[in-house]
Amino acid sequence: MVKVLALFSGSLASRVAARLVGAHPQVSSIQLLHFRSPFSRESDELRHITRTEWAHTTFRTQSVKKDYQDLIALTDEGDFSSSGSCRSCQSLIFSKAAKYMERIGAEYLVTGGIPDLHSLAAQDTADIISQEGLDGRVLRPLLMEQPLRIPSALCSWADASRHTREPETIARLLPRLAEKMGLSPLDPLGSECRCRLMTPGFGERVAALFKEEVVTLNALCLLDFPTYIMADPDLQIVLAFDENEKRELQNYFLPQDLRFYPATPHGPMTLLRTNWCTKCDSEKQDIIEFVARLTATYACVRGVTTVPIYYRLESEDERQLLNVEPFASIEELEQRDDLTWIPLELPIERVFAAQA
Repeated sequence: MVKVLALFSGSLASRVAARLVGAHPQVSSIQLLHFRSPFSRESDELRHITRTEWAHTTFRTQSVKKDYQDLIALTDEGDFSSSGSCRSCQSLIFSKAAKYMERIGAEYLVTGGIPDLHSLAAQDTADIISQEGLDGRVLRPLLMEQPLRIPSALCSWADASRHTREPETIARLLPRLAEKMGLSPLDPLGSECRCRLMTPGFGERVAALFKEEVVTLNALCLLDFPTYIMADPDLQIVLAFDENEKRELQNYFLPQDLRFYPATPHGPMTLLRTNWCTKCDSEKQDIIEFVARLTATYACVRGVTTVPIYYRLESEDERQLLNVEPFASIEELEQRDDLTWIPLELPIERVFAAQA
């Protein structure tokens, strides 16, 4: 009888692959291993799935937060590389999984990964498997011509020559396979929902941030906010609008960050982060005025030429007041050569459209 370990992201593919292998008569036990990283969105759905579909199965999680800088690949020009980052991520996961297999005495590793479906080529996966010494030990049942047919030997699922399914075909078949095995066909933890790097614009934000000398987990968390701006030489600016965003942003203020907010009842909360030690007094004042004007622009106060904006250092209670003129248009902001805008879900155009 054989003990196996399954890479378990909670995606439909990982659930189906683990269930298929777990049903093999040669398998005595199967454990689920889930990796957490700064680029994966944690979800209550994962706990629900493991509780309802895998109630009597050992489920373990590991964090790769210490290795987060190894997960990002940039081009020679410093741009974000989706394929390179996927390759780096999978390499790290297989490496850690191989060590965990030795620890628990597992003979095989199960994966629901589908090569060529997103950014990672089949050859890349094969190279990583070989590099980690896992040749012949990685079971990929979803790639077989008839996934529901249980082979006589477990190793048949590790034979790359038998992998004949096209990626798109596998993806379409997954809900049907899940239902036949008594699993929910829904996929709330698919890679598009689970991996932040697959959100358009997020990878570009990461690449811009990684150009700095030091990247902290706190700084990475700021990239999740829809309205995020980087400005030369070293400004990070984040605006939060509704109450949920404001509560979330509240968790990431550091003592030397500046907090901006309108004196009016409604409007955004703005976080400004920079290295104040490198700025002279005039530079500090210019930065504060610019971010105050940005905050005023988003306050969407109609019929006024100036907007009162409070600001204070997060480590202090005393606040200052500036009456500033909002920016008139998107074009005025775009004229600033020192401004880098990488939108996720809330383009700045929507704000000015709302003001019209």
